[in-house]
Amino acid sequence: MAMNAAANLIEKVVGRGDATVTTNVSNPEIDIAKYADTTTPMKALTWQGKNHVEISDTFKPKIVNPDDVIIKVTGSTLCGSDLHLYHGAIIEMQQGDILGHEFCGIVDSVGANVKNITPGKRYVASFQIACGNCKMCDQKLSSQCQNTNDSTVQNALFGSRTAGLFGYAHLTGGYAGGQAEYVRVPYGDVNLLELPEDVPDEMGLYLSDVLATAYNAVQDTRVYPKDTVAIWGAGPIGLMTALFALKNQASKVILIDNNWRLDWCKQRLPQIETLDYTALPRGKSVTAELHERVPGGVDVSIECVAGEYAKGWGQYFEMLLGMATDTSEIVNEMITSTRNYGRCGITGAYVGYCNHFNIGSLMERGIRLIGNGQAPVQKYWEELLQMIQKGELDPTIMISHRIKLEDLAKAYRIFSDRKEEDGMMKVFVETKFSAPHRAGPMLTSL
Repeated sequence: MAMNAAANLIEKVVGRGDATVTTNVSNPEIDIAKYADTTTPMKALTWQGKNHVEISDTFKPKIVNPDDVIIKVTGSTLCGSDLHLYHGAIIEMQQGDILGHEFCGIVDSVGANVKNITPGKRYVASFQIACGNCKMCDQKLSSQCQNTNDSTVQNALFGSRTAGLFGYAHLTGGYAGGQAEYVRVPYGDVNLLELPEDVPDEMGLYLSDVLATAYNAVQDTRVYPKDTVAIWGAGPIGLMTALFALKNQASKVILIDNNWRLDWCKQRLPQIETLDYTALPRGKSVTAELHERVPGGVDVSIECVAGEYAKGWGQYFEMLLGMATDTSEIVNEMITSTRNYGRCGITGAYVGYCNHFNIGSLMERGIRLIGNGQAPVQKYWEELLQMIQKGELDPTIMISHRIKLEDLAKAYRIFSDRKEEDGMMKVFVETKFSAPHRAGPMLTSL
């Protein structure tokens, strides 16, 4: 690989979120020497523009700070959250960014200040990057860490910043992600959890994000025994949210979507009901259907879709023209489908502003609208790990495919199409360092 070509990816490998990293590679030879091990090439999935990703050749990252850990990736994933980046729905993406927010692997090397991480052992990384010392981290609210995201754009949009995230745009710090052969993990003692031998990568990997996100949606929105629950979105998060709602003894769980994924989820959780909104009679709304099934409305509504998917042309064109960043349609359906003084939780990704929000129904009927936030992984991951070890939780019910890293760019295109014949839900991505298959689907050729 040519030195100058490699320099274009070095910033992406290290991640702009680190305060010691320059945002421009002004002297490629010096920066490469500081941030990358040029003796060790690696492959990584990079964002090249809207609906365009590819496998790129770059170099293994180096330890930059004494709290860093370098992970040799043995498992990564592809999910709906990655599609928001692929589609360009998340702002502050830059060409060459390495994607992937969920990963696990074997420790390759550690910085001088790392005390509790052992080279050669397996760990899963929290998808959010926490410092471990700020006010939020002290409360195990790792997703709101005050010290790991330097985005001034978030200050302007949200009023304050959230934590840095792996592989999730410069809006969240610009850290390189885990759809690669190596990753630098800042604050390794804080952001890595050791995986015991009885938990294979195919299960432990999902402690990184999706399990904590679904669990937090149920815990934070407060699903109580005998509650009726409606969940928008039949992807992996929706499936696991339904599972956790049932574990909290909900009396009825209704999963809402418009495709083959409803049948997928029903096969794995026969206790749930499904609602295909495209199959409703002409003129009948999701809200009307839910009020028929649960007179007065459900106790709890949880959104597991995201704000980029407009159902109506009006909201679609407003977003296209930059008049809004997100659609309010699903949030409005949730509010009107929920009983008076019920609860609505938003766990899908929303970027900024949406128009036509039904604030009147929210206020007049006393609906509690709860932003679940990016789930604080470190608050839950030890509890969830114990559930896996006890056989109470099987993350492999989400996994439809196992693929090689080299096939990941093609998988993005297939996943984005959401065709029934492809049947793609959650994808386990193996690298050259992965252990032999232990759970979930066998390797799939794309």
